[in-house]
Amino acid sequence: MEKMFEDYFSEIQADMVSICLEYVEKRAEKIYIYCSFENGMISSGFFYKVNSKIVKKNKLNDVIVDGQKKYDVSIPRQKGAINIINDDIKALKRLCQEYQKEMPTQIYDVISNRLNADYSYDIIFSNDQNKTAYDVLDEWYQLEKSNE
Repeated sequence: MEKMFEDYFSEIQADMVSICLEYVEKRAEKIYIYCSFENGMISSGFFYKVNSKIVKKNKLNDVIVDGQKKYDVSIPRQKGAINIINDDIKALKRLCQEYQKEMPTQIYDVISNRLNADYSYDIIFSNDQNKTAYDVLDEWYQLEKSNE
C-alpha cells in the first residue's frame, strides 16, 4: 500500500514523541509537545506530567519520589531534544510543500495512552508586538498546571 501524506505526517510526529519519551526515560504519565511555525520562524517546547505533577523539562528532578532515579536535565540534553523537534518541524514544512498542504502554525500534542493532537492554522503570536512562541507555550503549561 502506498504511503499517503497523513502517514508521513504521523511518522514525523512520532519522532517528536520518541525524543520526548527518551528525554523522560519513558517515565511520564503525559507528554505535552508544542510546535510553532509562524512567518518562517520555528519554535518548540515540551513539558510533562510525572508523579501526578505538571513539570517543565528542566524541573523533572523536582517531582521525583524516594527511590526514583534522577533525570539528566542538562542543557546539552535539552538543546539536543529541541533541535530534533525543530528538525521535525522543518520536515513537516517540506512535506506540506511537497503535497501542497497548508502547514499548521501551531501543533499541540498530548500523549498519554495515545496521541491527541490539536492543530491551528491561525497566526497566534507573530502579529502581536509583545507575545512570543514561548508565551504561548507558557500559557499552555500554566493552564495544565492549574488543572493538576
